[in-house]
Amino acid sequence: MTSPLSRRHFLGLSACSLATAGLGPLLGASGRAAAQLPPAIPGMDDPDAVLLNFNENPHGPFPEARQAALDGMAQANRYLFGPQRELVGVFAAQNGLREDQVAGYCGSGVALDASALAFTSAQHGLVTADPTFESLAQMAGAHGARIARVPLRADGAHDVRAMAAAAREVAAGLVYVCNPNNPTGSVTPRADIDWLLANKPAGSLLLVDEAYIHYSDEPDTLDLVRAGADVVVLRTFSKIYGMAGLRLGLAAARPDLLQKLVLFGMNSLPVPSVAAGIASLGNPQHLATRKAENTRLREETVAWLAARGHACLPSQANCFMVDVNGDGRAFSAAMARHKVFVGRSWPAMPRHVRVTVGTAEEMRRFREAFAQVMA
Repeated sequence: MTSPLSRRHFLGLSACSLATAGLGPLLGASGRAAAQLPPAIPGMDDPDAVLLNFNENPHGPFPEARQAALDGMAQANRYLFGPQRELVGVFAAQNGLREDQVAGYCGSGVALDASALAFTSAQHGLVTADPTFESLAQMAGAHGARIARVPLRADGAHDVRAMAAAAREVAAGLVYVCNPNNPTGSVTPRADIDWLLANKPAGSLLLVDEAYIHYSDEPDTLDLVRAGADVVVLRTFSKIYGMAGLRLGLAAARPDLLQKLVLFGMNSLPVPSVAAGIASLGNPQHLATRKAENTRLREETVAWLAARGHACLPSQANCFMVDVNGDGRAFSAAMARHKVFVGRSWPAMPRHVRVTVGTAEEMRRFREAFAQVMA
């Protein structure tokens, strides 16, 4: 199902993962990688800049994870697989999985790229929502897969029935659901995911990206992995755990499916990152606090915007999409002049802009700049 790719070509395509994490449009109109890193944005590195553009957690790693990462530096000269096995074992035990059903990755972007290469091809397409996190479609399209982009429903949920129909049209090897979705923050009910799994074409795989699941009230899908279903579930420490710069993630699936992913991007993980991941899993008491604060600040901001005539899609993530009643790109540029950097707009929603939920002070600065720009 795959076409030959050189190492250089693969690494170039992996820049897609940086682009669609919000790090700037690396892809030109041709869809090919134009650069390894996004261009510098004036003012973004200033100490007084407010960064609400990349869905990062403003609080950083848990205190215990910070210390563990520092301690791990003492062994960062080694390829240590023991701690990596421990990370996998802790996550598996906490979620009722076997260790051979879990694999570690440098963030979920590598696992997304590997999934595109392993399960899509010129003969087996990809079905994805529109808009959603794009790196999977970029990688799949780059090696010849047909891409079916299905618009979200009006409430922001994935249109699973339309996705199932599209999967038959493109002989899908992979159907992608990001839940909660990025960039919208909207959720797809678990019952809809179950329906999609039962009604997708035989032989295809369902990929559920749960990068934002800890912010949501929706149940996760790891039970589908426990049941041996045709599903891969991705997790990352980049969001609620505040470890975006440490690059650590996990994939959960049947062993035969994980083995296919291994062929397209598996290696030892950074020792400090693994140490921080183990400490994060060992201190789950911080999750509820962070979720509650994020929910409060998000809903306060959404209500403030609604009172001023700017609707937002329902969100259960650390981001939301606001209708700026105009060109989204122009709005983002205007906000940047106030040193408040928000996310971009998507072709499917050009009037909407993604905004990350920051600290209380950062959201105050956002409201202040928003009012000035709209004035």
